[in-house]
Amino acid sequence: MISDADIVEYYKKLDRSMFMEENKQFAFVDAAFSIGHGQTISQPSLVLRMTLMLGIEEDSKVLEIGTGSGYQTALLAKFASEVYTVERIEPLMKKAKERLGRLGFSNIRYKLGDGSKGWEEEAPFDRIIVTAAARQIPKMLIKQLATGGGMIIPVGHHTQRINIVSKDEDNKISIREDIPVIFVKLIGDY
Repeated sequence: MISDADIVEYYKKLDRSMFMEENKQFAFVDAAFSIGHGQTISQPSLVLRMTLMLGIEEDSKVLEIGTGSGYQTALLAKFASEVYTVERIEPLMKKAKERLGRLGFSNIRYKLGDGSKGWEEEAPFDRIIVTAAARQIPKMLIKQLATGGGMIIPVGHHTQRINIVSKDEDNKISIREDIPVIFVKLIGDY
C-alpha cells in the first residue's frame, strides 16, 4: 500500500532541476516557471498536493493530460502500475520522454495529441490527472474514467479551482471543488 509519506519522501528526492531547461538555479523555489512553448512546470507544492489528492494505488492505471517537462509524470510513474501521458507539443514530449528514460522508467506510454480527448483506445483509467485548466470537464475524460476511479482537474476560465471527480460503483459522477489555482489553458476539441 502506498502511503502519503512514501510519496512525500520520493518528492523530496526528485531533483526538479532535471526537468528545467532554464532557471535551473531556481528549481528549489516553490513557483511555476516557463518550459517554453507557452507552458510551465508547476510549483512543486502543487504537484505534490495534486498527486496526493489523486490517491494512486500500486495497481493504478493513470492517464496524465499534459506531460510538459515530465516532472509530474515522474512522480506518478514511481507509484502507479502504468502511466499513459498525452502532450500536444511535440518538442516537450520528446524532451520529457528522454528525461524519463534516463531515470529508468519503463511503465510510461506517450501520446502526442489533444489531451481533452484522453486516450480512448487505452481506457478505462483508474486515475486521471489534468495539468491544464479546462473551461469545463471534458466529457471524453469522464467517459474514460473507470468505475470507482478518480480525476483531478483544474476548471475555470479567469479563476480556476481544482475539481476532484469521482465515479462510484454505479457510475454516478460526483465533483468537489478544492483550492484555487492558476494553470495554462487546456487546448482541445472539447
